[in-house]
Amino acid sequence: MELNKENMKKIRWLIAFSVLLYLGVQNLDVVLKYVKIVWGLLLPFVLGGAMAFVLNVPMAFIERHVFGKAKEKEDRRGRAAAKFARPVSLIFSIVLVVLAILVVVLIVAPELGRTLVNVVKKVEEDIPLVQKWLTDTFQSDSEIVKWASTIEIDPQKIIDSIVSVLRSGADNLVSSTITVTMGLVSMAMNFAIGFVFSCYVLLQKEKLGRQVLKAAYAILPVKTVEYLGHVCTLASKVFSSFITGQCIEAVILGSMFFVSMTIGRFPYAMLIGVLISFTALIPVFGGIIGCWVGFFLILMVSPLKALAFLVLFLILQQIEGNLIYPHVVGNSVGLPAIWVLVAVTLGGNLMGIVGMLIFIPLVSVIYTLFKEWVSERLEQKKVKIS
Repeated sequence: MELNKENMKKIRWLIAFSVLLYLGVQNLDVVLKYVKIVWGLLLPFVLGGAMAFVLNVPMAFIERHVFGKAKEKEDRRGRAAAKFARPVSLIFSIVLVVLAILVVVLIVAPELGRTLVNVVKKVEEDIPLVQKWLTDTFQSDSEIVKWASTIEIDPQKIIDSIVSVLRSGADNLVSSTITVTMGLVSMAMNFAIGFVFSCYVLLQKEKLGRQVLKAAYAILPVKTVEYLGHVCTLASKVFSSFITGQCIEAVILGSMFFVSMTIGRFPYAMLIGVLISFTALIPVFGGIIGCWVGFFLILMVSPLKALAFLVLFLILQQIEGNLIYPHVVGNSVGLPAIWVLVAVTLGGNLMGIVGMLIFIPLVSVIYTLFKEWVSERLEQKKVKIS
């Protein structure tokens, strides 16, 4: 390697990076402490960026399809449409998200509460029947008969146990309340700041984009900026397509369950339909979670209906997997099935349900960029593999 000016610059940067990395490893506890502080300061803006990204999908759709033609006109009406298109689209997007949350709060939560109460009552009523069946079946085994006679579920005893636990922890009640309250206030503040930040970003996204682009060209080499622009464009396209497709697919699947369960006179048709709509947002495992929750709820009412629900679930899953998902979501993420499973597993272990939703498009972007890099390297080496 020639020791010219460019190479010497690279060597200096490499030495500086190595020294900083060594010092960071040697003082890892201090580094982590300051990283935590910086993360706490940036958290509202990270939340705001995530909210802006999600809200941008319906906002762009509304702005393009509702105000698109009006904005193209050069008269007074066109100027008014161009002025109010973005704020009105943003307001409608926020309303849609709030309505989705209200559906869960006003439909799923009360119905789920009533269902849990009914399940407890059903179990309490069925305990004597189970005891009688065990006694009649295992008359020769005195230990099983003795154990069966001791089975009981007393709601009052459960309530008394909960009260006892609460009383035993009364000494720490004040400090725990203060800690929880401060945590809730901090969370609410972060959410409020993030929401305001997301609205500002969405209303001024073109202007902010130009400012960031100017700063990037001023600081970084031109090729680096162009590559980063390519990465950002690809990520935006993949994430938007994935979010849109996944939401549409979840609504269609939930509607199919609601209609088919209503026709088949299954219990909890509305609850299970809405529940599957939301669990279907979780890739790969979401439908399975909704299936077993629905199976358990129906089992408390009718075991035969529960088995019929499993058959219905398998049929609708086949329709969804072979017909709906390929056409609605399609190859928007461009990720083979095995890597989808890897992305869901890694995301779930690291960040829970949110990680499952984020990691599929994220891994898809990395996978696409790696494919481009491999193709470029093979082309440089003049290697062709069919």
